[in-house]
Amino acid sequence: MIIKIILVVILLCSMIIPIGGFLLSKRKEGGFKAALGCNVFFFFGTLLIADILMFRGDVQAAGEAAQAAANAESWRYLAAALSTGMSCIGAGIAVASAASAALGALSEDSSIMGKALIFVALAESIALYGLLISFSILG
Repeated sequence: MIIKIILVVILLCSMIIPIGGFLLSKRKEGGFKAALGCNVFFFFGTLLIADILMFRGDVQAAGEAAQAAANAESWRYLAAALSTGMSCIGAGIAVASAASAALGALSEDSSIMGKALIFVALAESIALYGLLISFSILG
């Protein structure tokens, strides 16, 4: 119980201190960088302290078969999440480039709308491919 209270206090401090530092440093040049550095420091510090407090002590191991099945299931979920997430990030980058180029080309010549739409749709399909892969991993 005391560990949870300590973690909540640390988490609240890690949110309040950087925000206060940012609000106080608005008057100075480079205050954003200082606040960002403080925020990153407190975030990773909170993660480190939470890992130390939550994962200390003896762990009672379950049977090897149950543990292996749980590990296999968790790897499947992780792989599905990574395939969807990374493909959506890639699609976002591709759509950002293709859509801005398509809009620039359309402003000069409106007859190439079909070609421009194809390139944007190809970039969007990357996310759908990642989603299909994640369904096949989970299914």
